[in-house]
Amino acid sequence: MSELTGITLKAALDGLAARRFSAEEITRAHIQAIEAARPLNAFVLETPDRALEMARASDARIAAGDAGPLEGAPIGIKDLFCTQGVRSTAGSRILGNFIPPYESTVTSQLWRDGAVMLGKLNMDEFAMGSSNETSAFGPVVNPWRSEGSNRDLTPGGSSGGSAAAVAADLVLGATATDTGGSIRQPASLTGTVGMKPTYGRCSRWGVVAFASSLDQAGPIARTVEDVAILMRSMSGHDPKDSTSLPVEVPDFPSFVGRSPKGLRIGVPKEYRVDDMPAEIDALWARGVAWLKDAGCEIVDVSLPHTRYALPAYYIIAPAEASSNLARYDGMRYGLRVDGASLNEVYEETRAAGFGEEVKRRILIGAYVLSAGYYDAYYLKAQKVRRRIADDFETAFQHVDALLTPTAPSAAFGLGDNTADPVAMYLNDIFTVTVNLAGLPAISVPGGLDAKGLPLGLQLIGRPLDEGTLFTLAGAMEKASAFASKPARWW
Repeated sequence: MSELTGITLKAALDGLAARRFSAEEITRAHIQAIEAARPLNAFVLETPDRALEMARASDARIAAGDAGPLEGAPIGIKDLFCTQGVRSTAGSRILGNFIPPYESTVTSQLWRDGAVMLGKLNMDEFAMGSSNETSAFGPVVNPWRSEGSNRDLTPGGSSGGSAAAVAADLVLGATATDTGGSIRQPASLTGTVGMKPTYGRCSRWGVVAFASSLDQAGPIARTVEDVAILMRSMSGHDPKDSTSLPVEVPDFPSFVGRSPKGLRIGVPKEYRVDDMPAEIDALWARGVAWLKDAGCEIVDVSLPHTRYALPAYYIIAPAEASSNLARYDGMRYGLRVDGASLNEVYEETRAAGFGEEVKRRILIGAYVLSAGYYDAYYLKAQKVRRRIADDFETAFQHVDALLTPTAPSAAFGLGDNTADPVAMYLNDIFTVTVNLAGLPAISVPGGLDAKGLPLGLQLIGRPLDEGTLFTLAGAMEKASAFASKPARWW
């Protein structure tokens, strides 16, 4: 049954509908693959019994002619999404063995449409990280390796478990979240496709909060079409989320395969940063050529405030995190470390429960929000954020989408940047602008570097114009003909 794990989500859904195999068969194949891939540490919790129960229910619905759009498809869930009756930790010790009595809106919609849950996927603690090394459960190992090397590489973060599981054929697709690039950067580093939707397109209800004005759920899968299929189920207005947009959900898969002829594509000059590897620049040029060959018009554009995006992001995101994480006090749920006083309980619980990166961001956030510094840092960062959004609005008066690299490098070694937080933060240099402006963006694999590691290209679109991105991404996917897989070593 191992061949059932190597197919696309679309092929699996077609095979299930045609009764070529059952939901139980494809689920068992994935369970076996997950058991064999434990060296990757992609899962923090496997749920094989629940998966088989859901698969049998799917088979019954298929037999009754009552199949949903994702009926019988085995997927993985990032551990930031609350799942009713299933431990949800956000990759942190402070949540302990927290078992939510409710289901996140996004996952409830996936179950509504017939998807099967294989388990909860590893991630950076509270989604704070770019390498999946801040997880309380240990780092995820990228299934890809450099040619001639056995060194463990990062799958990116914070959705490293989601990206690694898709790349290693452990799931047909996975949920993920993106606050500053946490869907797109891991997708780039693992040769998968990842979309960060427009802010408000997917509900945040039941997703553990990091930075509420930036967080957005989205999918990672093997192909552009697979991502579009998952997006259709994950999207939709949710009255429980005040930031959820009351808009109809388009038929996203119908945009894949359309001709992009006549679309104008902007190439922002500010994304040509100092010391950018020649391979990234060459890949970008190939992406431009692919879209030009597909009938697109290429236009040079300027986003002058891009240089301020990273510092603005690393003021706004920690500020919101320090507010959101104040709820973890040892009083209501999760870890509790007793002390002689109320303040001591707070201090000891947070000292034991939070990891070093989370503590660092809480301290930064508390500092920039403190009296005397609020105007100098947080208020100024919000003004810069507005300017960044204005740059995009101006550009989109002339173009339909923007093309940039996704990440400044291929996958790097685990441990390479852990001693230098600023070097780690620079992994988000091409992605944070999109979150600050609330725009949709998708990362598509474009090729391999000289060491045989995948590199991704990013398309950025207008608000709520994911459809155009799917059309363009489909054309790039076809042109690149990327079909490389990591050589199995686990």
